Amino acid sequence: MDLDIQQGARRTAHQLVKDTLRRAILTGKIASGTRLVQSDLAELLQVSTTPVREALRDLATEGLIQLDAHRGAVVRELGEDEVYEIYFIRRVLEPEAIRMAVEHITDDELEAAAAIQARADDEIDPATWVELNHEFHRVFIEAARSPRLAGILTNLQDSAAMYIAASLLEGEHRRDDANAQHRQLLDAVRRRDADRACEVMLAHIHQTVDSVTRTLAMRETSRAAS
Repeated sequence: MDLDIQQGARRTAHQLVKDTLRRAILTGKIASGTRLVQSDLAELLQVSTTPVREALRDLATEGLIQLDAHRGAVVRELGEDEVYEIYFIRRVLEPEAIRMAVEHITDDELEAAAAIQARADDEIDPATWVELNHEFHRVFIEAARSPRLAGILTNLQDSAAMYIAASLLEGEHRRDDANAQHRQLLDAVRRRDADRACEVMLAHIHQTVDSVTRTLAMRETSRAAS
């Protein structure tokens, strides 16, 4: 297994393992269905098994891996049924969250969202862009001022991360389209135009579903031909 070990800024062994595995999963270096063996990862990353175990637990919470009683940690398989379920729920809840965010969001939060999007506009690394995408949406989720709703939507965002990353690997146009829609959302929220913000959010969700399902179909075709 060839991993791009995320050294960079000073971090704990737990964070290094988590960041390295997360990036490898999101960029496809570790494929769906791969079994992650704690002892092998510890040797590869030159850490003890404790931070590996902690990192795997965190990644399971994010929805990137599944902890199986018999197989241990396994990278989640991508499936079309799950995509539709995730985004069906998002289509129901996110417009309401955006309406609430338009009412409550502060200028500081808008500036934070704009700063995140400025970084996303220049980002070409898929894993980093997915993280920025999550941060951008998180601003509006938190601005709704509903902790329970925020918890549900954050869980859905975590579950969608692998699908979004997979679609980005198929072409840059997906990232460019998403960035453009993010800027449209920012503009609508700045103008306190809740109807327009909801319209943009729904278009964003529909486009994501279309892109992800095309990606999954292409992968299935490629798998069948090999």
